[in-house]
Amino acid sequence: MAERALEVDWDLVVVDEAHKMSATYYGLEVKATRRYRLGQQLAERAKHFLLLTATPHRGKEEDFRLFLALLDPDRFAGKPRAGSPALDTQGVWLRRQKEDLVRFDGTPLFPERRAYTVAYRLSPEEMALYQAVTAYVREEMNRAEALEEGRRRTVGFALTLLQRRLASSPLALFRSLERRRKRLEARLAEVRRGLAPGFPLLEEEDIEELEEFPTEELEGAPEVLDQATAARTAAELEAEIRTLKALEAQAKRLLHLEKDRKWQELRRLLESDLVRGRKLIVFTEHRDTLEYLEGRLGAFLGRPEAVVSLHGGLSREERRLRQARFTQDPDVEILVATDAAGEGVNLQQAHLLVNYDLPWNPARLEQRFGRIHRIGQREVCHMWNLVAENTREGEVYLRLLRKLEEESRDLGGRVFDVLGQLFQDRPLKDLLLEAIRYGEDPEVRARLFRKVEGAVDRERLLTLLEGALAKEVLDPRRLKHLREEMERAEARRLQPHYLTSFFREALERLGGSVHLREAGRMEVAYVPPRVRKPGVLRQYTRVTFHKDRVSLPGKPQADFLVPGHPLLDAVLEGVLEAWGEYLERGTVLVDENATEPRLVLALEHGVEDARGPASRRLLYVGVGPRGEVRAEGPAPYLDLRPATEEERRLGLELAGRLDLPRLLERAETYAVEHLAREHLEEARGLREREVDRTLKAVRERLLSEIWYWEAQALQEEARAKEGRAGAKARAERARRRAEELKERLRRREEELLKARHLRSLPPRLTQAIWVIPPLAQGPSGLEEEARRRLERLAVEAVLRAERLQGHDPREMPPGWPGYDVESRLPDGSLRFLEVKGKGPGSGVVTLSRTQILTGLNKPESWFLVVVETDGERALRAHYIPAPFQREPDFAATSVNYDLAELLARARWSVEL
Repeated sequence: MAERALEVDWDLVVVDEAHKMSATYYGLEVKATRRYRLGQQLAERAKHFLLLTATPHRGKEEDFRLFLALLDPDRFAGKPRAGSPALDTQGVWLRRQKEDLVRFDGTPLFPERRAYTVAYRLSPEEMALYQAVTAYVREEMNRAEALEEGRRRTVGFALTLLQRRLASSPLALFRSLERRRKRLEARLAEVRRGLAPGFPLLEEEDIEELEEFPTEELEGAPEVLDQATAARTAAELEAEIRTLKALEAQAKRLLHLEKDRKWQELRRLLESDLVRGRKLIVFTEHRDTLEYLEGRLGAFLGRPEAVVSLHGGLSREERRLRQARFTQDPDVEILVATDAAGEGVNLQQAHLLVNYDLPWNPARLEQRFGRIHRIGQREVCHMWNLVAENTREGEVYLRLLRKLEEESRDLGGRVFDVLGQLFQDRPLKDLLLEAIRYGEDPEVRARLFRKVEGAVDRERLLTLLEGALAKEVLDPRRLKHLREEMERAEARRLQPHYLTSFFREALERLGGSVHLREAGRMEVAYVPPRVRKPGVLRQYTRVTFHKDRVSLPGKPQADFLVPGHPLLDAVLEGVLEAWGEYLERGTVLVDENATEPRLVLALEHGVEDARGPASRRLLYVGVGPRGEVRAEGPAPYLDLRPATEEERRLGLELAGRLDLPRLLERAETYAVEHLAREHLEEARGLREREVDRTLKAVRERLLSEIWYWEAQALQEEARAKEGRAGAKARAERARRRAEELKERLRRREEELLKARHLRSLPPRLTQAIWVIPPLAQGPSGLEEEARRRLERLAVEAVLRAERLQGHDPREMPPGWPGYDVESRLPDGSLRFLEVKGKGPGSGVVTLSRTQILTGLNKPESWFLVVVETDGERALRAHYIPAPFQREPDFAATSVNYDLAELLARARWSVEL
């Protein structure tokens, strides 16, 4: 797969869980993982490279620089040194801690999260087995010390996994002992036949990745781990097999007793008021334990179908279907999952989680918590950690968990953001192994406790939380601008209302059944076979296009339909299969408010630099029959309806009498002189700021490295004159390094200076729509003139009324979809005003489909403003909140409202 990925020149590469692309320094040498080297190669083949991670670094700036060097090797070259420029990540790095994220109204984006420690004691039978297996593990680890490094490393890791399965479940331990015994018996048979079988050896990088990033291989205990042994002779193998048989028999007896204290603690949790009847996720590290829990949980609930599982051995489609069952089916209560299935999965439909097995990498606690503590979660999240307090490793882990609980009372959920950075000098897994091997020594235990408590010390936690890398603050002016742009984007967005309307109509035309339920939510009662692609269910309890309506108190969780969701993708595919040919035919559309025809053109405009395209935009231009030109806004077709056959015939006859080439020329000239120029200047401003920032950072960093290596060269040359051995060679290497960096700087400066220069391409015609007025007799010229005069009077009155209220109004360009006036309030928020002027005798207000959907997008800030006039003067302005609750019917382009009823709903009025 990696080789195939490197054969493509990508526009964009997105790396999720990007911290897996890790590298570190050993002296002056960089030790890079295979994933890191793949990242370097992909970065060279990608125009844009996006790294996503919740755990980007572990407190070591030099390793963090290596991570950022995937984005820009020049800007983040070399190790941090005294006197070198401070790390500058502006423009390439954005970090936010969950507890610091808020909505624009100041409310937290994420709910509170709470963790609890559930300590229990092994029963006498369990303790006897624990001590026996631990003694075996310790003895074999001691024997492994005499092996060469590769075998010692692999045997040590295999025994570590066995110890971890000991704490997982009786079934996991029994099967692990059974597999290991059978593997070693097969190995003994080969030795007796005179063969000298070896076993594959794991490199240090392999073990680090298996420890930190659990995979299906780790779950399933592959052959390399089951047959890794310190035994070197037949006699030693026979002795180890005898030990394993005795342990296997002891584990089998314990399994049949069915007195598992850990399971009893989980059952007690299931019976508690906080958990009973609610969806729960249980994480384990091992497939055998997952199977064990599936059986016991199904029996406990009396409904095996109420339990589903996720593990790394499932196909992507099967995993998606099981996840959908857990989130959509109200009868499914419990999900049992391994870490191999946990990464990247959205499970915020639940807010309760149990760590049945504790990971030896504490960062994975936060990763598991992150499965439920996600955007869209509205409930307080609870996590329980089960730990055996009378085991050696459990005793150390218990000290860590209780210290975390203590600190989280004051620091809140923030402590989970830095779990991966707590144990820098020595990983937690090494401390746990030391406890297993030497934990009977009181001095060793005391030292381990001090180490754990020091890692979670209050001052250390505050230092990690308040470190410079976590202090990213939006400038207030930028935040204000961002807020305004987001409000405008929300008013114009297609999701949720346009897509809701489309989805209902499309699925029903394809043979499906959709029913409206709670506001903004639907039940898909039937998905027809032609839409039921892989990953698509027969029915969905709830679906929604509203992200704020995924979770509602007391209601089923809804699937959030976005591009990439199997159901939405299947509906889009079905529509294209059924009616895609119509896209190639062109069309005539009708504007109900028009009095004369116009040609609407879609022109694709591009801006490029020396490397190729830099920005693209679709420009809509309208041109009337006399050549008058105007910008049509972002989506002018949304308020147009299909023409009848008669309207189409008459419209095409009219188009045939016009000088279409001249109209096209006028429209293209306008686009070049106005819209394309605006696009170019906008792209140029963004590019110049980006280039200037990058050039400054690259120069500072590479010049610092050049000066360092030149200084090293001078030092070594001085030592060479003193006759120091090897100094001359070191001086030459340092000098070559400095020259290489100078050449890198020259090339990068040249590349960046070229990138500043952008040029505008000629707009390219992609669509042409002939827009005609309705076939029915429209208003006369005098009537139309009176209507326009009344509209102008009303808009000017609203602008005046807004200023009287202390607001800053701005009139939108003619034909702007959705509203006529945008008004900034003193608190910085925006109000969107659709203005209707009404004279004596008026009884109806007509709102277009786009105006209605814009109001639905921003119901708290969109207002219909009806201006009463006497025909010559504006008398008063009535501010009416959005008078609609849902989208118009799919075929409707406008809706009429009774004027008297609207005025009765006015929230306030302004005398003019």
